[in-house]
Amino acid sequence: MPQPWQKGTIERIEDEAVATRRFWIRLEETSCFDFRPGQFVTLDLPIHEQPNKRWRSYSIASWPDGSNLIELVIVRLDGGAGTRYLFEEIKIGDRLPVRGPQGVFVLPEPIEKDLVMICTGTGIAPFRSMVHHILRNNIPHGNLYLIFGCRYLSNALYQNEMHALVEQVPAFHYYPVYSRETGNEYPVRTGYVHAVYEELCRQKKAGSASGSYPASFFLCGWKDMISEARARLLALGYDKKDIHLELYG
Repeated sequence: MPQPWQKGTIERIEDEAVATRRFWIRLEETSCFDFRPGQFVTLDLPIHEQPNKRWRSYSIASWPDGSNLIELVIVRLDGGAGTRYLFEEIKIGDRLPVRGPQGVFVLPEPIEKDLVMICTGTGIAPFRSMVHHILRNNIPHGNLYLIFGCRYLSNALYQNEMHALVEQVPAFHYYPVYSRETGNEYPVRTGYVHAVYEELCRQKKAGSASGSYPASFFLCGWKDMISEARARLLALGYDKKDIHLELYG
């Protein structure tokens, strides 16, 4: 049975980075919106007569806290009817139908291996939810590696928050990488996410008595990045069951 739609009210909107905004939506028909970190919701936007051309799905960037308020982080797409509406027309107090939670891109239970979370752009949303959920609930875990890629520093999402977590949580490691950044006032890692997780795996394997590095890999972002990352991880000797995917577009 399809999930029912429920009314959501836009409660807050903030710019997060260039062409990227955070949207807070309150689900009016429940006092507690129960979801698993990594899941997504679907919005029904008034942009087309056909229902399936109005629907847009976004990962939940917040974490379960017992409330009915969720956060989405959305990047504006050139020529995108959905994001044009969200960036140019919608305002605080507007209501729209929301369906969810949906999806199986969720944390393993229990967490028995290191988690290597690889993402680009707004693909950081489910990982932000997962990391905060683990830490807030004292869920047993090993190392948490978040490898985040974007083009420029001006595109970075939740940057201060991620650096603060590094200072607060010894097991949390954050690796931002910028594919087009040059000439910064302070050094940044440039290039693509692939070099980062490959280097991490090589270092871990070299330091292991068994010559292996057991880990669970979670990939979220655009299709091309995920396809390449999956192929590279398989080439490193990891099994398909160790690799979990959430594609955007």
